[in-house]
Amino acid sequence: MSKIPVYFMPGMAANSLIFERIKLDALLFEVHYLEWEIPEINQTLEDYAKQIALRITHQNPVLIGVSFGGILVQEIAKIIKVNKVIIISSVKTNSEFPKRIQLAKKTAMHKLIPMRLFLGLVRWAKLLFGEKMKTRMQLYDTFLSVRDIHYLKWSVEKVIFWNCSTVDEQLIHIHGDKDRMFPIHNIKKCIVVEGGTHVMIMTKYKWFNENLPKLIQE
Repeated sequence: MSKIPVYFMPGMAANSLIFERIKLDALLFEVHYLEWEIPEINQTLEDYAKQIALRITHQNPVLIGVSFGGILVQEIAKIIKVNKVIIISSVKTNSEFPKRIQLAKKTAMHKLIPMRLFLGLVRWAKLLFGEKMKTRMQLYDTFLSVRDIHYLKWSVEKVIFWNCSTVDEQLIHIHGDKDRMFPIHNIKKCIVVEGGTHVMIMTKYKWFNENLPKLIQE
């Protein structure tokens, strides 16, 4: 029996280390990790999806994306034939965005976000705050490795202006009921993980290890 190819796409600015605790049976699944690449100036999300799709070498793969990565794998699925798409802590349409993101789309207030501030968070946290915050920032330093300002601005804009109104009925959406980035009350038709936050791919890994295999194979 051939293995099922599974491709994981991390969330915005994150690397594939966020999946390090996700364990799929190597006898059943062939796991691959996609990484963010720096986009070209004015590159569309559609063209970026084509660029990342070139890294997928198997036919009919299962695509699993977290947050912005969930949006991206939905765009990739419009380009190549896939077995299944699973999104985690993400959205299926722009109607599932919270009001603050919809407001940013109307007002362009996202352009006021000082992206350089994020790049200095780790250094300042170590100087100004206690060990607990220092530990959190060290985790940030480990998992959020894409620090290019152009990439960050591009990513925020592509999320805010993502225009999708049609849902793939075969798509599987897994969402935490404590997600503050994309609140659960805006999300329709999803598998709810109790106590799951926006970073539950790391904190609820036991749930994923137990449930992902059957969701992939169903």
